[in-house]
Amino acid sequence: MQTALSIIILIGSVAMLMYGMKVMSEGLQKMAGSKLSNVLGTMTTNRFTGVLTGAFITASIQSSTATTVMTVSFVSAGLLSLSQAISVIFGANIGTTFTAWIMVLGGSSLDMRFIVYSAILLAVVLIYTKKNLNLGEFIIGLAFMLLGLTTLRVNAAEMHLDEVPAVVNFFSKTSSWGYGSYLLYLFIGGLLTCAVQSSAAIMAITMTLCSTHVMPIDLGIALVLGENIGTTITSNVVALSATPQARRAAMAHLIFNLFGVIWVLCVFRWFVGGVCGLWGVDFIPGEIADVSASQLNAILATFHTAFNVCNVLILIWFIPQIEKLVCWIIPSKKEEDNSEEKLTFITGGLMSTSELSILQAWKEIHVYGVRVQRMFGMVRDLFVETDEAAFNKTFSRIEKYEGICDRMEVEIAAYLNQVADGRLSDQSKHEVHKMLRIVSEIESVGDANFNMSRYISHKYQNRVKYNAEQTQNVELMFNLLSDACTQMVNMLEVHHATTEDDFLYAANLENEINNFRDTLKAQNTLDVTEHQYDYLTGVNYMDIIIECEKMGDYIINVDEAVNDRKAAK
Repeated sequence: MQTALSIIILIGSVAMLMYGMKVMSEGLQKMAGSKLSNVLGTMTTNRFTGVLTGAFITASIQSSTATTVMTVSFVSAGLLSLSQAISVIFGANIGTTFTAWIMVLGGSSLDMRFIVYSAILLAVVLIYTKKNLNLGEFIIGLAFMLLGLTTLRVNAAEMHLDEVPAVVNFFSKTSSWGYGSYLLYLFIGGLLTCAVQSSAAIMAITMTLCSTHVMPIDLGIALVLGENIGTTITSNVVALSATPQARRAAMAHLIFNLFGVIWVLCVFRWFVGGVCGLWGVDFIPGEIADVSASQLNAILATFHTAFNVCNVLILIWFIPQIEKLVCWIIPSKKEEDNSEEKLTFITGGLMSTSELSILQAWKEIHVYGVRVQRMFGMVRDLFVETDEAAFNKTFSRIEKYEGICDRMEVEIAAYLNQVADGRLSDQSKHEVHKMLRIVSEIESVGDANFNMSRYISHKYQNRVKYNAEQTQNVELMFNLLSDACTQMVNMLEVHHATTEDDFLYAANLENEINNFRDTLKAQNTLDVTEHQYDYLTGVNYMDIIIECEKMGDYIINVDEAVNDRKAAK
């Protein structure tokens, strides 16, 4: 019974550690908001600043996986170049070593209970008084992480694993195979990290086994090497359905760690001996060092840091060559005919947190706007087309785009609903609601385009002839709509409030469209009465004009939503 309880506590403490890191990371990212994406975009001007940026962000959010997945997503969205992403990923591998040093503190003889419960008290006060929910979430995540580490350490000590014959025999037998032992534990470390999707959790278990004098330090270090490879799997899985550039960024992460493991294995015992020497510990391969638990933990953390720093110092000079290598491994595929039917940026699922997925959604919405603008260009071509084959081809393309617009609305809305299921800041919740409104209005713009094409098709099929004045009026209305579309797409690209003049220009265009519609409607009644053209021609003519005005309404609705304001009408 006692053994079962100890195992449950062991698993529970690891789960608490993982959950604490997740909550801590999300809380910090909510506090930072979109600033994290701005940091990635502006602080990667060269390979060195890129490394520093990756290290800083990973040390802050306590997750190299989050940083890497975020970077892969930004590459997919075209916000980072491949070389920038590689440098950030290099830095993330350095930043993740900070987690091990926190574990050294949490696993030391220092009584963490005062810190942990004080942090929980402060976090509860912040959350329930709503003074700063995100800070409270960050603090309670840190408390859970430290509590998980402390519980793991105490429970491992109480289990006396060094006195359990089965455990002792396993490690003693597998530690005498020389480099075969290192390869075995490297494989185990990678496999376990893939399974739990957290190198930090496996690092905590490794530190626990070494500090309780169950596993030799060199086998523990071999596990750490395996963790470095296992942690690359997450970003590669996320990138499977993403763009080739995103898959290349994920592949660069794998190549970085594989290269590091290969060269370290070549000098493994020398390297481990040097790290042990820094802490005054004599290294004997396969032997359990009779030193304090804090020293053993410090050796593991030091190795983890030294390994990644040395690896970066070696590979930072070869980023262009790594870029060429991953481009050769993952070549660009020729664009398929139906490429327009697929989302461009929302392809890799959600990012590490819902908060950071919003940026991808904005990029996709901008593409959505560009597509309905392109659709309007086809409508203009259709209006002046006289050749039957060309007319039918253009109309078919507009029909295809109508289907594309409908699917994009559904897929983007579904993605935003997934984002909304995550824990979001109030600002991000507002962004999601705003984007849901925008995609609905853009879909209406697409519907208006299709309706206009149907009216134009009726005109063509029924041989309806407009006089010169009607044709000119339709062209003038199309010009106003074209300007309105361009203004809408420009606003979607920056996805925040534009200058006052820009918004006023959009509002004035809408007023011009409305006034022009009213003028033409009154003139049409007069012209039909005076037999300038027949009634059916007038009906078809006004159908197009009225649909243009509706499209103008949908466009200004998008502009209002983007700018969080209402146009004076």
